[in-house]
Amino acid sequence: MNKKTIRAAIIEDELPAARLLQGMLKELRPEWDILLLPGTVEESVQWFAANPHPDLLFLDIQLTDGLSFYFIEQAQPESMIVFTTAYDEYAVRAFTVNSIDYLLKPIHRERLADALLKFERLTAPRIRQQNSLLDMPELLRALAEHQASAYRTRFLVNGARNLYTLAVDEVCYFYSEEKVTFAVTADRRTHIIDLPLAKLEEQLDPKRFFRVSRQFILSANCIRDLEPYFNGKMVVHVTPPFDGSIQVSRERVAALKLWLNS
Repeated sequence: MNKKTIRAAIIEDELPAARLLQGMLKELRPEWDILLLPGTVEESVQWFAANPHPDLLFLDIQLTDGLSFYFIEQAQPESMIVFTTAYDEYAVRAFTVNSIDYLLKPIHRERLADALLKFERLTAPRIRQQNSLLDMPELLRALAEHQASAYRTRFLVNGARNLYTLAVDEVCYFYSEEKVTFAVTADRRTHIIDLPLAKLEEQLDPKRFFRVSRQFILSANCIRDLEPYFNGKMVVHVTPPFDGSIQVSRERVAALKLWLNS
């Protein structure tokens, strides 16, 4: 049986960036088929509906006609996904439901090589078992199960007189103020967490927690409603109430809605 050729595709709305990534991929994996797909949500959805899905997809977050989350919602790609983005690392964590990695622009060859190795480690068992088509949904499920087991379940908190444990399930939201991270629980108690918000975000299950801004990470169970605000922004109301305004930027609103509707 002939060895299956890996097919990788790139969805990127800037043609020079797409060609640069394609060139690096051809250098690192000359035996792969590398496809350049349209850099719009609409055209990419049409392509995925008419063609076999690639094994690996490099997906830009901001496409010509909208965010790539709309593409994911409509196309339901079976591919493993590597996001390519100019966004800060903190913003990307919420987007990695089906992704195996992300690459910050400008993309460096070393980081790209790391992403390819991660893809190959995840697919190697299946390739060894049967040298045929990769069962991507099964691999994604296995990846999700592995990630779920790695998320934080509790904190050890320094109280006024003693140490105590706080279960992640009890937390309604986290917020940062003057470089201190606080966790608020349903009983309106506030607990100091000895982690910066960026590190904390990496340890929380993205299906349950969403970072709406640099200052806040919210639990889906404690979001009461969303209120439209100026310039496409939204204000999130939570339970228990926060003494202040929790605003979501226009760029983050689409991702938040998609997450809440997942």
